[in-house]
Amino acid sequence: MSTQSNAADKTERLLNLVICLLYTRRPLSKAKIRDAVPQYGSKASDEAFDRMFERDKDELRDLGIPLVTEPFDEFFDDEPGYRIDRREYALPQITFAPDELAVLGLASRAWTQASLAGPAAQALRKLKAAGVERDDSSLIGIVPRVRTVEPSFEAVKNAVLRHTPVSFTYRTAGTAAVATRHVQPWAIAYWHGHWYLTAFDIDRDAPRVFRLGRIEGEVTVEGRPSSYEVPGGHEPREMISTVTVESAPRAAALRVRVGAGHSLRRQATTVTAMAPEVPGDLWSLVAIDFTDTEAFAEEICSFGPDVLVQSPAELRESVIRRLTGALGPVPSGEEARR
Repeated sequence: MSTQSNAADKTERLLNLVICLLYTRRPLSKAKIRDAVPQYGSKASDEAFDRMFERDKDELRDLGIPLVTEPFDEFFDDEPGYRIDRREYALPQITFAPDELAVLGLASRAWTQASLAGPAAQALRKLKAAGVERDDSSLIGIVPRVRTVEPSFEAVKNAVLRHTPVSFTYRTAGTAAVATRHVQPWAIAYWHGHWYLTAFDIDRDAPRVFRLGRIEGEVTVEGRPSSYEVPGGHEPREMISTVTVESAPRAAALRVRVGAGHSLRRQATTVTAMAPEVPGDLWSLVAIDFTDTEAFAEEICSFGPDVLVQSPAELRESVIRRLTGALGPVPSGEEARR
C-alpha cells in the first residue's frame, strides 16, 4: 500500500480514537475501544492491536492531546481505562471581529462532508449500543475534511480573495492542449468532486471556467490587488453547471499489485489475476471506466509504484507527466556534487 494511503488510514484511525475518548464521561477499557474503532477491530491478534494502540496513545500525547489513564473500575485498579480530559482539551471562550466571522463563514461553505461521516459515525453507534454514557457537548467543533490537493489551490484562492489578476498554464480537457491563460479570478467552487475557478479571461474577453486540477506549474500574479470588480450577483455554481459536461466513460487497463489499490478494485468492471513475472510479486489486471483523464491520473499517482497503466496511452502519459513533475528539475553535474 502506498505511503499516502497509510498516512490517510492512520489519520482516520487517530481521529476515531479521539472521538471515542471524547464521547464518554467515564474511562473506556481497551476492549471497548477496540470494538468501537473499526481499524482496531480488524486486527487479527491481540498482540497486533496492543502494539498499534500503544503507538497511537504516544502519538496523541505527542500532539498535545491530554490522554488520561485511570482505573476502569473503582473497585478493581488492575485494568486501566482511558479518556481525554475535556477541561484540558477544550479551548477557552473566544470572540471574533466582524471580518473574522466573514472569513469563518467563507470557510464553512467549503466543507463538503458531514463532520461525523463513515467510520467515525460507526464508532459512535457502537459506543451507544455498548451502553457508554454520551457527552454531546464534547463533539461540537470536530472539523470535517475537505479535499484541496490541487497545487494551485492556495494561490488561486488568494487571488480570488484579493481580486488580483493572475496567469497560469492550463491543459484543456479532451484535446489536452496547453496554453497560458490570463484571467481576473471571480470565485472558487466545489462541483461534483472537483474544484473550479470562475474568472474573466482577458485574452478571450469573456467569462470562463477552469478546473484547478488542469492548472500546471506556478500561478503568477499579474496585477495589483483590488484592480477589478466581480460582477454583482455572480453565482459560481450556476456558471460552472452550464459549461461542465460529463464525458462518456472510457475503459482503462491497470496493473495493480495484490494487496494495494483497494479503491480501484471496488470500482473495477473486472479484476483478473496475472501470472507473476517475478516469484512472489503478484499483480492483478484491473479493468475500470473513467470519464476525466487528468482526475483519474491524479488518483492513480496516489498509489505510487503499486499501480501501472497499460492503456489508454493518453492516461499513461498523464501519469508519467505528473510523476516526472513531482521529481522536480534534475540537478546538473556540478550541483549534484555539492
